[in-house]
Amino acid sequence: MNIQDALEIVSLTNPGMVRSHNEDSVSHDAECGLVVLADGMGGYNAGEVASGIAVSVVMTEIKHYLEEVRPEDKDPATGEDMAVVLLRDNVQKANASIYHAAQSQPQYAGMGTTIVSSLFYDNRVAVAHIGDSRLYRLRGDVFESVTRDHSLLQEQIDSGMISKEDARNSKNKNLVTRAVGIDAEVEAEVHVYDVERGDIYVLCSDGLNDMVEDEDIGSTVQMLQSNLPLAASQLIQMANDNGGRDNVSVILVKVNGEFAAKRGLFAKLLSWFKN
Repeated sequence: MNIQDALEIVSLTNPGMVRSHNEDSVSHDAECGLVVLADGMGGYNAGEVASGIAVSVVMTEIKHYLEEVRPEDKDPATGEDMAVVLLRDNVQKANASIYHAAQSQPQYAGMGTTIVSSLFYDNRVAVAHIGDSRLYRLRGDVFESVTRDHSLLQEQIDSGMISKEDARNSKNKNLVTRAVGIDAEVEAEVHVYDVERGDIYVLCSDGLNDMVEDEDIGSTVQMLQSNLPLAASQLIQMANDNGGRDNVSVILVKVNGEFAAKRGLFAKLLSWFKN
């Protein structure tokens, strides 16, 4: 099964109940299995500029490179899957673009964005993230966060300074320790996971998980998994019903079949034709 038939992808973004404009950006391309979500920060309009640049650069650059390489190919220099290299390198490219714009245009000074991006390939998914935008996975009855926030609050939880229960009411919720565009260099955290048929992946900005408990996000996705558009709209509605203090964005990816890479003679023939 090709990846476009194997994956069902739905994305939705909303300004929430308090903010006058939306600083989140989302995009996906089912043909290559790429999804990107970014949550911008900065002065007036600067946040949406930063998130827009991040999503545009990552989407455009990776789609361009995938015309020449396959994500399952190994990088000669590192031995890593090209999916990992493409995500890491192009998040850094987005970082450079945002940083340059912020340095050269006073109205964008200090702008930045979080990002979470996934590239599905060969029955796997490579996940890159910076900041506190998250990726969750529903597998059977188990709903869990795959990414780990780059935030002061997460560091406090990890060090035992604060419990997960107390963290829900912390004033440090939105203090990220890593963001795209703030410094000249930034390292995306990238991991690869095996994918199973029936998995549902939830990418979201913190406007969702700050307003809705993880358990409620998971139960909603599980209950509405046969109707992803309804699931996405219901998640956003829940965030807004609980106060909607921030922009809220979700991307849902449901795995409906296997998408193993073609190997052997057929794959070699395809590569010859590409070249």
